This record gives sequence, C-alpha cells and structure tokens, in this order.
Amino acid sequence: MTDAHNGALAGIKVIDLSRVLGGPYCTQMLGDHGAEVIKVEPPQGDETRTWGPPFHGDAASYFIGVNRNKRGIVLDLSKPQGREVLFRLLESADVLIENFKTGTLEKWGMGYDVLQARFPRLIHCRVSGFGADGPLGGYPGYDAVVQGMAGLMSVNGEPDGAPVRVGVPVVDLATGMNATIAILMAVIERTRSGKGQFVEATLYDSAIALLHPHFANFFLSGKPPVRTGNAHSNVSPYDQFKTGTKRIFLGIGNDRQFARLCAEIGRPDLPADPRFKGNGDRVTNRSALRVELEAALAAVDGEALTTKLLEQGVPAGPVLDVPDVVAHPHTRHRLMVVEKDGYRGTGNPIKLSRTPASVRSLPPQFGEATRAVLAEAGYSAAEIEALIAGGIAIAETRKAAE
Repeated sequence: MTDAHNGALAGIKVIDLSRVLGGPYCTQMLGDHGAEVIKVEPPQGDETRTWGPPFHGDAASYFIGVNRNKRGIVLDLSKPQGREVLFRLLESADVLIENFKTGTLEKWGMGYDVLQARFPRLIHCRVSGFGADGPLGGYPGYDAVVQGMAGLMSVNGEPDGAPVRVGVPVVDLATGMNATIAILMAVIERTRSGKGQFVEATLYDSAIALLHPHFANFFLSGKPPVRTGNAHSNVSPYDQFKTGTKRIFLGIGNDRQFARLCAEIGRPDLPADPRFKGNGDRVTNRSALRVELEAALAAVDGEALTTKLLEQGVPAGPVLDVPDVVAHPHTRHRLMVVEKDGYRGTGNPIKLSRTPASVRSLPPQFGEATRAVLAEAGYSAAEIEALIAGGIAIAETRKAAE
C-alpha cells in the first residue's frame, strides 16, 4: 500500500464519534481511501485503548488495528460547550458516524432532526446493536451476543457439540463494512439531490445477512439447519481433511473438480461410484466419502497437493496459522500487511487501480490533534486553552493501559 496524495474519497470529511470496532473499522476504511477522518473520543477514551495486552504507548493492539488515518481529538459531549464545538466541526463535514446508546444524541439536543435542519447536506450514520425501535430496539449489542441471538452460533460448531462463537468478531466487522457501503451510497445520492440523510447499520441485521445459505435453505425446505463442523451444508466434499502433513480444505463445487481431485490422489474410480456421482449424492453420503478420501490422503503431502489442485482450477488450500499467513508471499504481494514508521497493520482489501488506499498517518495518541483541529475550526489560541482548562477538550496523552 503506497502513499497517495489523493484517494478515491479525498475531499470527504468525516467526524467519527464511534468507539470499539464496527464504527472505527468503517472510518478506517474511509480514511484509507482518502477521507479526512477526525476521531472524537470522550474523556475516558475509546475503551479499546485498554483492550490488551499487547500495548504500544497509550493504546492496545485492538485500538491500533482499526484507527489509522485518523486525527484524534477529545471532547466532553455531555457538556453543552462540548456539543457546541462539535456543531462547529460539523459545519465543514460531510459525514457524522456514531454508535451512542439510542436516545443519547436526542437527549443532548443533537438528534437527526436537529442535525438535518442545521446541516442539510450532512450524512448521519448510526451503528447500533438492534436499531432504535422494534422489540429489541435500543438494547446494547456486542458481537458475540448478537452471534448467539441472530443464529450464527447455531450453525457453527461440530454436529455433536454446542454452538460455537465464530473466532473473529465477524458481526462487528460486517456491520462496519455495511456502514461503509451505506455512507458511500448516500454520498452518491447526494450528488443528485444535494441532500444528506440518516443511514443505519445494525449488528443484528448484519448478522442475519450473513446467514446464507441457511436462511435460503430454511425458506425452501422448512427444516432448521444443523451444525456440520467444517463441512458445507449444500456441497460435498467441501470440508477440512487430514493429510500426511498439514490439514487442508477442499472446496469441490462441481463434478469436474471432483474428478480432478480423485485422479490426483490416486482414486479415479470414485466419480463412477453411485454414492458419489453427483453433488447431491456426495452430500447424502458425505460420511462414506470422507472415509474414502482420508484413506487416500493419509500418505499425501497436503500443501503440495493443494498447489497441484489449484493449478488445475480446483479450489483447495492448506489450513494455516496466523503467523504463516502474515509471512505468506501472497499476503505481501496483495499488500495485506502494511508498514509505516514501525507500525504494522492489516492492509485494505479494496483495491483501486488509479487511487489506491494508503497509510498516511498512524493511529492517533489520545488527544494528540485536539489543539490543531480546534484551530482549524476557527478557535483562537486563548479559546482553545479555555476549553482545555474547563475540561471541555483534552489535549494530553494518557499513560499506557491507564
């Protein structure tokens, strides 16, 4: 990821009031692609600054991982003077993103109706657990809780085991991606209407949207899905297998791929077996197929096999640990590890040929840009110092893991 003076979103200004993961992941995505992002933290800071170890300076890795390309300031929005400063910042902003508890901004006199009247071109994005209304409206949401409530855990795990949390905060990340998409849609629509709008991404909606094909299967069959471990509910062999070396994952999507797999492992007879002739047969007889395949794979070098299969257009790969993925040459080739001034982070997955993503600035220290941002908003040096003295704004770096 090379430095670029202008990303695709250069000229878009984002005021980021969000904390933890969904919102910050969204705004890092926007910042990577050129948006100016001002991260406004409360006096106690984004709680993920303390979600460690490991720590670097005043922040945990959890915070560092989703807060690059942002300028950090600290405001106490519970005080009227802090809200007035925020209004000043919004005068030149295109987007406001927040994940406050439902009703908080309204209580402070900053609900969408107020913002819309005062800043008609502003796009207000809210990230929340369940939305503001409905049976669960207003309740707080955390990734793992919503994984359970929205059905993701119910389809994850071994057939004879308990439901299992997905090992990454997939709901938070998906919600951040959906928020990014929503903001960009609203930016495009604004070019036609000249008007901003309220956009929303919730953890609950995002989790349900991830449930393909389980929702689709249930709609058609009426049968609730069951846990299948690593196996696919609709395709076989689409599963993890032991080999003579590494575990591998085979994603066999059609009969041609199945025939190539069988030929490569010395079992060209299997595609003619009535139990395995078509995908439907293989799904029905997946247990018998696993016995046949693992017997053939027992003496095979798994990683070498997956390379041969990939060369023949058969989806397959070794099951790697995180350090292996970081060191993998394709990870580097795809710019999915980025480095700058001692910082290492996950690269941006969205690749644009003419306006690539870039790392322009490192995750901000607590309050490091407070004075500069307020000065740019038109506050005099004396006014800035008065805001700091009054506890409305903070411009001091906190100690690590405070």
